[in-house]
Amino acid sequence: METLSRVLPDSTPQLVDSANGSASASASANTNANAMANPTGQDSDAVPAGGDGSVSDDGFCSGSDSDSSTADSSTTTQQSESAETAPRRASYFVAADELPEPLPTDAAIAAPTQVLKDATGCMVVRVGEHYVVKYGVNVSLTEGENMLFARDTCGLPVPRVYAFYSRRSSPSGRHMGYIVMECVRGATLLDRWSGMSDADKADAVRQLRRILDKMRSVPSPGYYGCIGRRPFEESLFWSCPDPDQPQDPLAGPFDTEDQFNGAVVDKYLQTGSDRLSFRAAFYRRAFPSVLHGHRSVFTHGDLQRKNIVVRDSGEIVLIDWESSGWLPSYWEYAVAMISEGDWRNNWHEYVADALDEYHNEYLWLSTIFRELWC
Repeated sequence: METLSRVLPDSTPQLVDSANGSASASASANTNANAMANPTGQDSDAVPAGGDGSVSDDGFCSGSDSDSSTADSSTTTQQSESAETAPRRASYFVAADELPEPLPTDAAIAAPTQVLKDATGCMVVRVGEHYVVKYGVNVSLTEGENMLFARDTCGLPVPRVYAFYSRRSSPSGRHMGYIVMECVRGATLLDRWSGMSDADKADAVRQLRRILDKMRSVPSPGYYGCIGRRPFEESLFWSCPDPDQPQDPLAGPFDTEDQFNGAVVDKYLQTGSDRLSFRAAFYRRAFPSVLHGHRSVFTHGDLQRKNIVVRDSGEIVLIDWESSGWLPSYWEYAVAMISEGDWRNNWHEYVADALDEYHNEYLWLSTIFRELWC
């Protein structure tokens, strides 16, 4: 997870030679990529069974215009409740006849067509014409579940997920997460922005407003946390607990906004800094009056232009769902504004059209992010 991604402004992922992306993936010589229980040819310990064989209309990189789904309020409510009570999936695979071609093998992932991102513990590569694979020791399968929930339950334009699974890497023995997604046909809003007319920008933001309104209208389960009432994986709530400790004490889930705010204060104390501990004491007094009354809403969590793809057809698609969850209603706006920290363009004006504004909350959260990470 990129700790500073919600503090620093948008940046375009650098394209690098595909050879740079091969170190993390172990090739498997005799892989049957059509085998739904074991696409990478590893043993059952390496790739947990449990894919339900159902078809998801979710994905990371692209979805056809005709795939967008809608749901009436009663169906959405029932699906939301079902998703919130469903157990965590160890793996997921669509039915074989729903694949555009066999799932990519380890060898193909290790020698990709294009490297889209090369970060510590996380690679994003394009494999052939149909697939993008996000994988590494810092890739959580919760992101795949977030995408399934966003598309299946919320009816959002999210690229389709074909599979997610984990297995042990060699030689470290750490588990690596894999998410196999549909490849985008288009460009990010960040790449397009400088060449777009005011009318094109306004059209894109109108689409974005409809998407976000729909997302925020999904009935809340009443807590603050990841889907399925799980702890947050957002880096703000990560405190590197003892390996023998079953759960990060700062990560929730939380039943109230006061508990949520308390975890932020505890994050300051966890740093061990005297200066930040004094700040924590102030925030403990201030938060009840300045950060309160915000319902929990389903949130993308990293709404930057680099995570908004404009298809060749002009349709908007949202990617990069690793920070998603049920968060206070101001969070989406505040993070979108924080991502424009260098103020080199007028994106902030369009954010105001895409989301209701929370000026005070943005300023508070911006201060918190910078104090903890800079």
